[in-house]
Amino acid sequence: MEKIYSEQTNTCRLTRVKKETITFLLHYSRSLKVINYQGFQFESHLN
Repeated sequence: MEKIYSEQTNTCRLTRVKKETITFLLHYSRSLKVINYQGFQFESHLN
């Protein structure tokens, strides 16, 4: 059992992301509004 957990595997890989993807995610996160009202959570997107 010790051998299973002591092995180091290099499974983490960095990927390249397009600038358009980053821009889309930033704009999406800025337009998202979450409203909490009496225990309920509402999500709305501002256009």
